[in-house]
Amino acid sequence: MSDSYPMTVQSHEKLKEELHRLTTVARPAVVNAIAEARAHGDLSENAEYHAAKEQQGFLEGRIRELNGKLAFAQVIDVSKLSGEKVIFGAKVTFVDVGTDEEKCYQIVGEDEADLENRKISVNSPISRALIGKTIGDTVIIPIPKGKLEVEILEVEFLG
Repeated sequence: MSDSYPMTVQSHEKLKEELHRLTTVARPAVVNAIAEARAHGDLSENAEYHAAKEQQGFLEGRIRELNGKLAFAQVIDVSKLSGEKVIFGAKVTFVDVGTDEEKCYQIVGEDEADLENRKISVNSPISRALIGKTIGDTVIIPIPKGKLEVEILEVEFLG
């Protein structure tokens, strides 16, 4: 994991809520399921026991992952940002120079990326190409089919 893990305030709260739910509800439920399955006797052929142990492994892995992300979280309040430079949290509108097609994406943390809602990861090739640029800049974005040349039209910061 890197030194910092950028995320919005909303994403940070969501991860904290998930961690709380996993540690206070899901973990005790799995421990109870293991104890109940153990009470059935022979563990070597006890499918319920093995399923509960496997579920416990996945659960503990997710808890470790969330703890790591939260420990290295760089929480950014997008509503307090402004300017014309593309940075984390910016909603960027650009036009494809070749087709005149306009696109708009918000640059967010990995856990927040959602293409249907026009949110792309800060680690995506598009984000990496746009970050640091300003309104009016022409940017070459590497895509699977080659390269895409775009011009940045607008940079917004929404809460």
